[in-house]
Amino acid sequence: RDSLYTGTRWGEGPVWFGDGRYLLWSDIPNNRVLKWEEETGAVSIYRKPTDFTNGNTRDRQGRLVSCQHGGRRIVRTEYDGTITVIADSYQGKRLNSPNDVVVKSDGTIWFTDPPFGIMSDYEGNKAEPEVGQNVYRADPETGELVVVADDVLGPNGLAFSPDEKVLYIVESRGQPYRKILAYDVADDGITLSNKRTFIDAGPGGTPDGFRVDVDGNLWCGWGMGSEELDGILVYAPDGAKIGRIALPERCANVCFGGAKRNRLFMAASQSLYAVYVNTQGVAGG
Repeated sequence: RDSLYTGTRWGEGPVWFGDGRYLLWSDIPNNRVLKWEEETGAVSIYRKPTDFTNGNTRDRQGRLVSCQHGGRRIVRTEYDGTITVIADSYQGKRLNSPNDVVVKSDGTIWFTDPPFGIMSDYEGNKAEPEVGQNVYRADPETGELVVVADDVLGPNGLAFSPDEKVLYIVESRGQPYRKILAYDVADDGITLSNKRTFIDAGPGGTPDGFRVDVDGNLWCGWGMGSEELDGILVYAPDGAKIGRIALPERCANVCFGGAKRNRLFMAASQSLYAVYVNTQGVAGG
């Protein structure tokens, strides 16, 4: 593996821009988004302040879509650099602190909204929750929100299977341990059913953000400061653990990038790592 940068306080939300050959990722407590350039390895500040941006992805038009703890909203960065607010409230009440986000092939924006970013002033602005801990689907044009799941304890990372028939969601306050849940996605592209535990992380298991490869395997950021668990765990579509990438610190989130989407970028606590893998990330992942 390659160590590309060290100096973040809490790295999160990596997203690859192949057209520019660079990676963006969040440094939440430092209220900034950093940029790593593939050609030179140079790291610079892409945006600061960021309203405590956490998770990032791109929509199917290549625009950056971000979760902001501070603004308690989902935003899109347009081609000219202006910021469009997609959603910041549900039924007249403010969202909690959108955590992670993924865009489906139909353009809809799916995100988790736990209260982690408003529990203190470290990763946002301390405040009382006004809504439940929901998982939402947002219409990218109107911003209309639909609650697709309201039964996840501390919803965190999320991603679709390659055929988009399964939605995986990390339950980071699962009892007694963290879990990765799986739901079937109905033909209407909205309704979720058949909730089940895909992975029970067990004692010390801390899945956070993750991405899916073209074979349907889940590449999950993991660890809470223990040498046995810090890094990446890889799970097959049947739930079998098939691999691990050890890192010297906890990894919060990952994305695939590089010219062939076969390089895994890993946003760990203080550092950014990368490793070439023998698969590719799904398009839009």
